Amino acid sequence: MFKLENVIFKDILNIEKIELDKNLVTAILGSSGGGKTTFLKLLNNMITADQGEIFYKDKNIESYDPVALRREVVMLPQDPEIFKGTIRDNFKITEEIADNGISKNLNYKELLEKVSLSQNLSDNAENLSGGEKQRLALARVMLLEPEVLLLDEPSSSLDKKTEEKIIQMVVDYVRENKRTLIMVTHSPEIAEKFADRIINIEAGRITD
Repeated sequence: MFKLENVIFKDILNIEKIELDKNLVTAILGSSGGGKTTFLKLLNNMITADQGEIFYKDKNIESYDPVALRREVVMLPQDPEIFKGTIRDNFKITEEIADNGISKNLNYKELLEKVSLSQNLSDNAENLSGGEKQRLALARVMLLEPEVLLLDEPSSSLDKKTEEKIIQMVVDYVRENKRTLIMVTHSPEIAEKFADRIINIEAGRITD
């Protein structure tokens, strides 16, 4: 699905060659500042490599319309923005931005339950805790039903029990719907338990 060749981004990342297959769960491990988040941002063209080529579905990523690409390859950052207003407003705004209509397979309340949120849709989203906001943002990503999910430390604000529950839910969703998940995680245990493939990035280079 993704192929990177001789990719260099500033002094942060230097990748000779790597391929990421579709319909798999890939975990990215590595020390802080090693280039993990940069790697994710390259995959949906949030940033552009200074050198080298990145292919998505055998097509150079630069040839895609950036907005269309990011609707298909959606990234959830570590500190996602929560929109002002209610939880329902957050879902509606997400759909308006994506311009993909109302989801055919998921509804708002089901999404909240999937990410273990018990709040009402009418509750103010800004009153959620950090971990709850992270889970709401994950629910918004799932609402879009992207082909590829790029998750940057999706459970960093969660306790260990909730972390495993949420990651299990995402992995189950990905596998049941034949999607692709690429996630940065701080936890080797999470990577070993859930990933089909583990990639280690240290000092900007892939070490596995």
